[in-house]
Amino acid sequence: MNPACLSSIAAAIAALLSGCQSAPEPAPVRNVAALPTMERIALSANACWFKSGDAAFKAYRLAPELNSFSGRPRILLVKRNNPEARPLAVIQAEGHPAKVDAFGPLFSEPVGTRMTGDIKRWMAGEKGC
Repeated sequence: MNPACLSSIAAAIAALLSGCQSAPEPAPVRNVAALPTMERIALSANACWFKSGDAAFKAYRLAPELNSFSGRPRILLVKRNNPEARPLAVIQAEGHPAKVDAFGPLFSEPVGTRMTGDIKRWMAGEKGC
């Protein structure tokens, strides 16, 4: 057999074999709209900051306001003993992809740096504390 014929046969076999391989699974798509983003942040904040018994958050309570008609779902951190008082931290999102804002006096406290880092990780889709 001549080399051109062998090369054609090898190419045909390679094409047949590649057709038998399964296509790679697509990576799961993370919803980056405001509401799903804030839901992820709220669930993680509740688990990591409050349900874990973290002493840094013992004086506070999480107040989610995810059903927002303004298109800006948000969560508030308020004083545990005075939840009606002005929030100490507000984390809110709007748009698609979500633009997240976090502000309030608690972000100026030592725990604020940690909160900012946690929020950024959770926005990116990471889980865990």
